[in-house]
Amino acid sequence: METAEILERAKLESWADEEVVRRVLEGETALYEIIMRRYNQRLYRAARAILRDDAEAEDVLQDTYVRAYQHLAQFAGRAKFSTWLTRIAVHEALARVARRRRVEQIDAQDQGMGALMLKSNVPDPESQVARSEVARLLEEAILALPKSYRTVLMLRDVEEMSTAEAADALEMTEENVKVRLHRARALLRKELYARAGATASAAFQFMSTRCDRVVKQVFERIAVQ
Repeated sequence: METAEILERAKLESWADEEVVRRVLEGETALYEIIMRRYNQRLYRAARAILRDDAEAEDVLQDTYVRAYQHLAQFAGRAKFSTWLTRIAVHEALARVARRRRVEQIDAQDQGMGALMLKSNVPDPESQVARSEVARLLEEAILALPKSYRTVLMLRDVEEMSTAEAADALEMTEENVKVRLHRARALLRKELYARAGATASAAFQFMSTRCDRVVKQVFERIAVQ
């Protein structure tokens, strides 16, 4: 990559979200990639915490970016753009959970077989290479938590959002976020969390190939609208 190109890319990536949004709304659609690459990992982690499924979490990312693009002009700036975006992802993931439950209930009624088996969460080779043993154990411990605690813990401790940002994204009070976070931490084994806490940000990585795939597919969906 040429020096001039590197400098130009660094300049673009230094822009505030609001500046990028303004330019996208003015017709510079390609700049939407900055937003996607900036928040892919955060949104993936939030969706993954709710859905516990890699493929569905990736689908939620695409739906989130398309929906956000469609409503960019409605972003009022009352919250941080990143929080607004995270809230959309959380809503999309929760909607999928609700649909999944309805499908499972219908299937159980029709076939008399009870709830559907959950899909295997065997990590793909890409994830196996990337995550350390400690991060893997921490990831499993977090995913074993009840959803209401798991999502708060993911946004606060893994994604490192502030209490106010997490509360805004999840549409609950800051006090409720604090209570759930305290209970979530208490449910994790102290020795495991103490050892892995320093590497929590290494868990639930959003790999470069997955990031490229989401960006490409979102632009394809936007182009046909």
